[in-house]
Amino acid sequence: MKISKSLIVIFMTAITLHADAQIAKFPAFSAEAHRGGRGLWPENTIIAMQNAMKIDGITTLEMDTHITKDGKVVVTHDDYLSPGFMLTPDGREIPATDAKKYPVFQMNYSELKQFDLGTKPLAGFPNQQKIKTHIPLLADLIDAVQKDIKANKTKQFFYNIETKCDAKGDGTTNPEPAVFVKLLMDIIEKKKIKPYVVIQSFDKRTIQIIHEKYPDVKTSFLVANKKTYEENIADLGYKPFILSPVWQMVNEDLIKKAHADGVKVIPWTANKIEEMNALRAMGVDGIISDYPDVLVQSK
Repeated sequence: MKISKSLIVIFMTAITLHADAQIAKFPAFSAEAHRGGRGLWPENTIIAMQNAMKIDGITTLEMDTHITKDGKVVVTHDDYLSPGFMLTPDGREIPATDAKKYPVFQMNYSELKQFDLGTKPLAGFPNQQKIKTHIPLLADLIDAVQKDIKANKTKQFFYNIETKCDAKGDGTTNPEPAVFVKLLMDIIEKKKIKPYVVIQSFDKRTIQIIHEKYPDVKTSFLVANKKTYEENIADLGYKPFILSPVWQMVNEDLIKKAHADGVKVIPWTANKIEEMNALRAMGVDGIISDYPDVLVQSK
């Protein structure tokens, strides 16, 4: 029997996808270092991620992404460079009156990386280690993480990557969602980490695009509202891999309904061990925390 080349390609692709799925089995409990663990190290930095990887029990590196003026995907949370923890290239503080002076989306990366985000003390996180560092490119962060995994022969960590955007910011603080998704997914595919990635967002538009155009990529819907489980799922329009509510929203009924739909529940951002223990007792599938060292001690 003669088998066409197209059938062989389909068969080999299916085998590869199955192998990737086996290799990339999602953690039974996803212990996630929020922004790399900003309670310990400067947030969303390479050094924060590398240190989170040293904490036994952490499975997932959580981070935020923005797009620069020159189309680079960078790892940072705020729409504007924050006076709370950023310093100018010459080491000066950014006045509170200039809180919206430096929009990430209106800056080229060569300018953005000159700002220091690691030496100014951050209110609310007194134990955060101080070190001069900068906003990294997502590509560079992935390279550093994967290099560490290979060098130290450790497990493959998962990446929980948030798209920081919303409709009000289109064209001002973020690109249109389709552009954001394309730029982000180009890097993820180039770095060959797609099986280990979750894309999360409060902006349902980006993960709806992921769901449609990249159906093999895991998505997570971030929520902080008074809607029911059913209302949030209806709003999204499909059942995501993860529903990620602010931790105060979580109760046993929400978890039961999500699990009945095959949806995992991974709340954010629980920082006290009592909160973590209570969430674990209810049956959550993971926790996102600023304190990964405390998280791995919870039961």
